[in-house]
Amino acid sequence: MANFTRDSVDIHYDDYGSGFPLLLIAPGGMRSAASFWESTPWNPVTQLADQHRVIAMDQRNAGRSTAPVSADDNWRTYTADQLALMDHLGCDQFHLAGMCIGGPYIMGLISAAPERVVSATLFQTIGLDDNRHAFYDMFDDWANAIRSSHPEADDAAWSQFRSNMYDGDNFLFNVDRDFVEGVQTPLLVLAGNDLYHPESSSRIVHDAAPNSTLIEDWTEGAGRSAAMDQFAAFLAEHTP
Repeated sequence: MANFTRDSVDIHYDDYGSGFPLLLIAPGGMRSAASFWESTPWNPVTQLADQHRVIAMDQRNAGRSTAPVSADDNWRTYTADQLALMDHLGCDQFHLAGMCIGGPYIMGLISAAPERVVSATLFQTIGLDDNRHAFYDMFDDWANAIRSSHPEADDAAWSQFRSNMYDGDNFLFNVDRDFVEGVQTPLLVLAGNDLYHPESSSRIVHDAAPNSTLIEDWTEGAGRSAAMDQFAAFLAEHTP
């Protein structure tokens, strides 16, 4: 366990193994924290720490990380944290793997620094498909749990922050299909199939991106074993 402080932001992360870096962005919505990997179909940390330098971070105000809250917070705020952490660790280029909210975060990183991301794996990305209310509820549950620790943010600031994240019509909230059509980064897409992770979002990413592979069966049994092998091979193929 380690931490990185930037201005008034304190980002905690776990750093395992050695080799070409892999940044993990955990599931959990606004609560995205490294510990959530322990309850996923498989844990990339234990799978890959003998092959890669695996960096698993807690996003701001999730897990062990803290930061002020303001009406200006948005997807780019998180992208800046993620890039600052990789700068701090001296990782000029890296693989990305993200589950759930990790899908939009990955696209934000590719948008901001495409030359640094050598590959990206999206496990059941969140996305907009007649389900906006679910993301409002998820945000409000998280905000209400930490609101008392953030006197700097009034009700208007929280409301604007939520709007910055989950209003708008982009299918991945922070990017649209036109953006994904221009992504040259190799993508491995593991399909979702529930309210927060609609199958449609995974399929749009796969159909739109010019260099994408889709895995539909990956959560249990033989499908999980095959997907794990394909994930490791995908990283090996695209490691410089």
